Amino acid sequence: MPPRPRRKSLLKPQLTAAEVGNSPVAGRKVTFTENLRELGLFIFIIALGFAIQMRNPAFLRVSNIVSLLTNTSILGILAVGMMLVLLTRGIDLSIGSTIAFSGMVTALTVARYPGMPALLAVAQGAAIGVVIGMVIGVLVARFDVLPIIATLGMMNIVRGLTYVVSGGRWVSAYQMPDSFKALATGRTLGINNLIVVAIVVYLVATYFMNHTRTGRRIYAVGSNPDAAEVSGIPKRRLVFLVYTIMGGLAGLSGVLWVARFASAQGDTAVGYELQVIAACILGGVSILGGVGKISGLLLGTILFGILANALPLIDVSPFWQMGIQGVTVLVAVMTNAMVIRNTERSALRRRATM
Repeated sequence: MPPRPRRKSLLKPQLTAAEVGNSPVAGRKVTFTENLRELGLFIFIIALGFAIQMRNPAFLRVSNIVSLLTNTSILGILAVGMMLVLLTRGIDLSIGSTIAFSGMVTALTVARYPGMPALLAVAQGAAIGVVIGMVIGVLVARFDVLPIIATLGMMNIVRGLTYVVSGGRWVSAYQMPDSFKALATGRTLGINNLIVVAIVVYLVATYFMNHTRTGRRIYAVGSNPDAAEVSGIPKRRLVFLVYTIMGGLAGLSGVLWVARFASAQGDTAVGYELQVIAACILGGVSILGGVGKISGLLLGTILFGILANALPLIDVSPFWQMGIQGVTVLVAVMTNAMVIRNTERSALRRRATM
């Protein structure tokens, strides 16, 4: 009699859609899709730039482009940290308060000790942000507090501390030494220091995410947290790390913010975290985790900078500016959703043919 067909072993693991999506073949598909999206974003930025140039010939002048990049530098620095948080399916709503607190403490310090080295002031502000980020990281990673709850609570706590340490007062430009203000107004190799810091942050982030095991594991945690933990990836440690990095970058940005505007106030950067999240979404970073590239983030930040800083050049009403920014973010969210949906469908089709 003919041999009976062999039954599949119940002990043999079956590939899930997420695992198929992480296979080499599907990985190339995801990369191609993301690259295609970034190409479209780049073309849109170029087209938008020329459209604005037709309305205002001053837009593409070197001085205006440098001004736009300078104004967008702090946003770009914060977007790198927010991208890491979003990749792990988290969110950080406290960065505006962290900016205000680190900036206020640093401003009070340099006002009291005018001879304090500028780099030491930067280190102080960044350290304050790191401590805040570590607290959030412990709440989320160790005690499983929802990121939105943990960061919302810290947002209010840190904002309150800002008013407490300042006594409700603000630090003005004449109280800050010129060496401190030069952190944002000075130049290195002919380039504004804010742009230089942003470039360094992006270069380090690119290497970290693309060429280190930790960077690749952050993507894995966001793609499938349970599978990552089962496979031995220290999920909790990585979640703690990304919030610590986010806090450090927010603390650094607080110092740069105060140096740039030569003013430290209790309500500094209120709601700024929403702009940072919007820049990430425009750059193709998924709020569902596991999807996003530094190159796309850079394009998204530049686009948001154009929308925020260039539209006034063509006499667009502030009310319309907010509407245009909102519509652009919604379009980006829908585009990200379609990209993820198409990628998952492709992975399922490959699984069906295996």
